[in-house]
Amino acid sequence: MNFYNLSVNSPKGEIIKMSDFEGQLLLIVNTATKCGLAPQFTALEELHKKYKDKGLVVLGFPCTQFLNQEPETNETVEETCQINFGVTFQLTEKIEVNGKNTHPIFEFLKSELKGTFGKKIKWNFTKFMISKEGKPLKRYAPTTKPEAIENDIIKNL
Repeated sequence: MNFYNLSVNSPKGEIIKMSDFEGQLLLIVNTATKCGLAPQFTALEELHKKYKDKGLVVLGFPCTQFLNQEPETNETVEETCQINFGVTFQLTEKIEVNGKNTHPIFEFLKSELKGTFGKKIKWNFTKFMISKEGKPLKRYAPTTKPEAIENDIIKNL
């Protein structure tokens, strides 16, 4: 499977093609606004602002599969993230990262980069770095703070 053949909808239902990000470094994160790790939104936004002009794209995929910690709807998630965490990076529609309805992007990422629980996503804020060529480079645990992966971002830009 080719990463650039995949797509996801924005919260407003517009198609976001991964091919639009060819030549850019991607950081894909499953997010949840009511998670104890939600302060990572602010750190992800800082990375976005610092490196977006150098080719980094941060994509947040809201997911409520872990203790229903994403109560927002597709209609409210962007505004909530902007108001509460200052998020300006791209968010997607709410998706599933595990189970029979796993979004194809996460199916692809999990098959390429296994984690502690094999193919399963352990929790909110699991992060995946995708190279400028669309190859999954690294998977980061939910507790890995965004600032801790800044050196990997610099190295791959």
